[in-house]
Amino acid sequence: MSDVTPTTDTGRKLTGRHVLAIFVMGFGLIFGVNFFMAYSAVSTFPGMEVSSSYADSQSFDLRRDAQEALGWQASVTVPGDGTLVLHLLDRDGALVAPAELTALLTRPTNQLDDQTLVLRRENGAFVAPVALSDGQWRLRLTGVARDGTEYRHNITFRYAE
Repeated sequence: MSDVTPTTDTGRKLTGRHVLAIFVMGFGLIFGVNFFMAYSAVSTFPGMEVSSSYADSQSFDLRRDAQEALGWQASVTVPGDGTLVLHLLDRDGALVAPAELTALLTRPTNQLDDQTLVLRRENGAFVAPVALSDGQWRLRLTGVARDGTEYRHNITFRYAE
């Protein structure tokens, strides 16, 4: 008895050209997806936090220590009525009245939804009208205390309607 099983010939053969075409299409798909992802990443986020990280790092410790000495605590709430509420308190829980304060509301991933907020005092907090959609947001606070100390603080929060 023979252990060989008879096979039927379908007439189609796997040739070198077929194998080459399979490799070219497979790697072409991989490269195409990689280029698309790289383009999407670069076109939506500039990646720049500061213009010169070296120059910024030279005075970082001094600025951080001065800011920590202020003892300011910032928190954000968005009640859902299209208003952002910023509570800025000192270490004793008293309201802070900085000499200057600007606020930029951004998405961590792109600049399309960036909003420069016009803050006004209301009921012991800073409030500003905002247009938010669901997702991650970052409030970038930049200001100057009455004694001239620079203040910078980023607050990341999640908004869901």
